[in-house]
Amino acid sequence: MGTEEVNAASVEISEPLLPVDHKPTHRHRVELDEPELESIPEWKDQITIRGLVVSALLGALFCIITHKLNLTVGIIPSLNVAAGLLGFFFVKSWTTFLSKFGLSMKPFTRQENTVIQTCVVACYGLAFSGGFGSYMLSMDEKTYKLIGEDYPGNRAEDVKNPGLLWMMGFMFVVSFLGLFSLVPLRKVMVMDYKLTYPSGTATAMLINSFHTNTGAELARKQVSCLGKYLSISFFWSCFKWFFSGVGDSCGFDNFPSFGLTLFKNTFYFDFSPTYVGCGLICPHIVNCSVLLGAIISWGFLWPFISQRAGDWYPAGLGSNDFKGLYGYKVFIAISLILGDGLYNLIKIIAITVKEMCKTSTRQKDLPIVNEVLDSESSKLLLEEKKRDEVFLKDRIPFWFAASGYVALAAISTATIPIIFPPLKWYLVLCSYIIAPALAFCNSYGTGLTDWSLASTYGKIGLFIFASLVGNNGGVLAGLAACGVMMSIVSTAADLMQDFKTGYLTMSSAKSMFVSQLVGTAMGCVIAPLTFWLYWSAFDIGSPDSPYKAPYAVIYREMAILGIQGFSELPKHCLALCLVFFAAALAVNFLRDVTPKRVSQFIPIPMAMAVPFYIGAYFAIDMFVGTVILFVWERLNRKDAEDYAGAVASGLICGDGIWTIPSAILSIFRINPPICMYFGPSSSS
Repeated sequence: MGTEEVNAASVEISEPLLPVDHKPTHRHRVELDEPELESIPEWKDQITIRGLVVSALLGALFCIITHKLNLTVGIIPSLNVAAGLLGFFFVKSWTTFLSKFGLSMKPFTRQENTVIQTCVVACYGLAFSGGFGSYMLSMDEKTYKLIGEDYPGNRAEDVKNPGLLWMMGFMFVVSFLGLFSLVPLRKVMVMDYKLTYPSGTATAMLINSFHTNTGAELARKQVSCLGKYLSISFFWSCFKWFFSGVGDSCGFDNFPSFGLTLFKNTFYFDFSPTYVGCGLICPHIVNCSVLLGAIISWGFLWPFISQRAGDWYPAGLGSNDFKGLYGYKVFIAISLILGDGLYNLIKIIAITVKEMCKTSTRQKDLPIVNEVLDSESSKLLLEEKKRDEVFLKDRIPFWFAASGYVALAAISTATIPIIFPPLKWYLVLCSYIIAPALAFCNSYGTGLTDWSLASTYGKIGLFIFASLVGNNGGVLAGLAACGVMMSIVSTAADLMQDFKTGYLTMSSAKSMFVSQLVGTAMGCVIAPLTFWLYWSAFDIGSPDSPYKAPYAVIYREMAILGIQGFSELPKHCLALCLVFFAAALAVNFLRDVTPKRVSQFIPIPMAMAVPFYIGAYFAIDMFVGTVILFVWERLNRKDAEDYAGAVASGLICGDGIWTIPSAILSIFRINPPICMYFGPSSSS
């Protein structure tokens, strides 16, 4: 699953099957018991009513979690494994409950479990690719005013406030094309090139283990662990609410853990179960990169620039004035993000071209799951043959995929200019002509590195279309084009990732495709509805709100840059941006050319960029999570592998569930009764 700016699993692959340290979902890995040569249900029997109900419930929960992360820090951990685990728990609990009343229930198979996971991922994936914390929110009036009504290129005409109906309509006309763009290449990507798709492989491992005797016992313990920490997280979030007062200055979220001086520079632990959970599920290098970025920016760079007020920029400017310190924060963060994204985009395209040019005899160089030629080889070959047969049995005809893509593209080309008049129909058509090639590059790269660069493709589309349209609507056209591009490349990569899961769990390709369609349809309704819950209850986008929506400002500024250039930046801002852009390229280059024992300690620039704009507090939380995991791995590595993901998912889900009653209380204007505030013991 791709994420906004930072993928929780954005670590290179260098081994045939992923080692635990390289992938968060493998930290709670169980051994892959290959599916027995069992009777495989027909593809229609793999999709059940109970499975769709569970998918809708989990999809809503994960959309809420994704929105919260999008609107606060923008780091989204992979929830694929949590979807598989919770899907197993809900259906197994339901069948067990009904069986106690003597009712016979249809057996719960690994194929049904896979369909549920696929449907959930397709649903909550739209909470990310829908741009509710980025390009879509960049269009609203609050972001327009935050940048400044007199800011060059920032026009009142380029404003479109969130609306439930138009958001749903936009999602429906852009979200399905990615599913049809690469369906004919599923055999090439999964079977011929044997791309690893690490998140898909890890999820398949977990699902396969659930449906064996030993795996079922481990699954029961994992679910119990998840439930315990979900409850702890929920009640802790409820407890914190009573002390949080009105506004954003009270409670445990503003606890000066390291003293008031560091608190002013955002260095404090805010007791957030969500961010601690992210620290548990993200790789150590991501968490350390985030902390390093916080130290560089809030520990050194911003205090240094602040001392130049009156020289580099006018003194006395507001905290959100782009002609002051705020401009440095936004544009240096953009520079790091673009440098990292463009480097990896070029690298993945180069890898794709190189591998596609190889002959079939050289395909062994790909990071594949190697066959084990020992006494068990005949059994393994038989299992692989069975998987191939199941995967190819229910074909999705090429004519169906091609005609579906053309029909959807035609509908979208006619509809999007109605929603966004500056984005003309011929520009939309051009984007759909080139989109399948970009979707292939992103899906292939995801198979190699588990890193979806959907947001980078979206930014490229943003810059290109903003500059093509120009001053007369370029900002709105660029942001809308960003959404079109992101939706296609993101859903295509998610589909191929799930095809890999289905291949390893012997699920029908047709059932996987249908569940993707159903999950996407659910997401087109659920993602806007859950976002509307936040929009109605909280002050979204305000710098003083817990939901700052940091990437809304960044995306709008990038669109303005596409049509206006860099003329209005404060003194030395452009030079610093170029330095950090070059640094991102250099750091990525070092990660690629140094030996693995060295490169594993080199930070990830995109992860470093996040705290530059947001603050250091969440970096402290994530670092606490990674320290807990590090100590746990040293004390009992197997327990850490088995249960860290369940603990992390419980912490994230519990805090996410509390958002619902919190939002309801806010809608009814019921405020917390206490404001816990910290200040100096005496004033001089």
